[in-house]
Amino acid sequence: MRPGKRETTGEQDLFRARLEQIINMRHELVRLGRAIDWDWIDAELAPLFKENGRPAVATRFMIGLLLLKHVFDLSDEAVCERWVYDPYFQHFTGEEFFQHAFPHERSNLSHWRGRIGDRLDRLLAESLRVAHGAGALKTDDLARVTIDTTVMPKNVAHPTDARLLLTAIEKLGDLARENGVPLRQSYARLAKRSCLMAGRYAHAKQWKRCRREIKFLRVRLGRVMRDIRRKIAGDARLEAAFADPLSKAVRIRLQDQHSRGPKLYSWHAPEVECIGKGKARTPWEFGVKVSLVTTNKRCKGGQFVLHAKALPGAPYDGHTLKDVLAETAALTGRDIERAFVDKGYRGHDAPNPRRVFISGQKRGVHGQIKRELRRRSAIEPVIGHLKSDGSLGRNFLKGRHGDRANPVLAAAGHNLRLVLRWLRILLRLLSPAFSATLAPPSAENPAI
Repeated sequence: MRPGKRETTGEQDLFRARLEQIINMRHELVRLGRAIDWDWIDAELAPLFKENGRPAVATRFMIGLLLLKHVFDLSDEAVCERWVYDPYFQHFTGEEFFQHAFPHERSNLSHWRGRIGDRLDRLLAESLRVAHGAGALKTDDLARVTIDTTVMPKNVAHPTDARLLLTAIEKLGDLARENGVPLRQSYARLAKRSCLMAGRYAHAKQWKRCRREIKFLRVRLGRVMRDIRRKIAGDARLEAAFADPLSKAVRIRLQDQHSRGPKLYSWHAPEVECIGKGKARTPWEFGVKVSLVTTNKRCKGGQFVLHAKALPGAPYDGHTLKDVLAETAALTGRDIERAFVDKGYRGHDAPNPRRVFISGQKRGVHGQIKRELRRRSAIEPVIGHLKSDGSLGRNFLKGRHGDRANPVLAAAGHNLRLVLRWLRILLRLLSPAFSATLAPPSAENPAI
């Protein structure tokens, strides 16, 4: 059922203190909570709920928690714990009185991320509207943008053949134990030792010995798979339970470091892709490619993120430019006059190629366009802040849905961090002037 709205009563409670009496109402987080149009967000998310049934948790509470999580780069558990003892967090989520316990389950955050789905871009659009209303962003700043791609790593261990084979042996053994399937031998102890020795031999560049250990793991995995198939043959329930794990084990057993085609790089995250961006420190990254759009000009409040989107399958950058420009224009409500990209977008599919300027381009670049093209590299610090200060540096959300949701929420959190900094600066500048007007006249400087 559609979430109910929490109305402010203004009443007093004998056993609870009102948040207005505890916190500073001029704090930037309080002002940010007032600036966000919660009613608009509730109306945008209303079609996702049914008309009957039990009312859902209030929209402001859950959306407020999601925004706080990505503004301050917290986990789901950490943001719920901080909410209990931080009155500013409680006021931001619409609470009227100070609460001494978290009123809902932590898992509601995961349920809401899954329910919202493709409408998470509304939160990014609202962050831009709040920035515009606060004066940190102008409408003219949206016309000229910088576009680039990066890799959002998944929360997985660095994949090696030995480690993947060991994981497959252990997972099949655990599943067989849970379902009461007796194995002739699990090879858990021997496989663990063999994986350890393979890593040591690889570090010492003793490749012949390393390949011998990997062959040992591959043979033992095959024995476990054949033993399980014999034991579950004819049992429909067990065959259904082992169908997906056995298919993963087959892929892991058949692939190796030098094999071509799609590979399985993680047991719990099969959607992970291996992407190479030509970096010296990390030549290969395991996650998903993400497209980011920022303002080319540094606005008053900073450089805002206008669009963020995961690109599964690691497509060529130039083949994604058309859709990215269209989605950015729809999100901001302003047509893109100029787009500045790097050389990875050569051969792009933009509808108006004359409005796209590539790094190193000489033809048609002069005057102001030349200066704006030099600012294209200013998107790199923004990507760095999204990874270090936000959640783009490591994605802990599960599945393809987590890959789609995390970049959008990280971008919204980045924009709101800039807005909070802008409000903090304004408060610092206006407070002395406001205090001077209220100060009583002194004998040396009498009032006129």
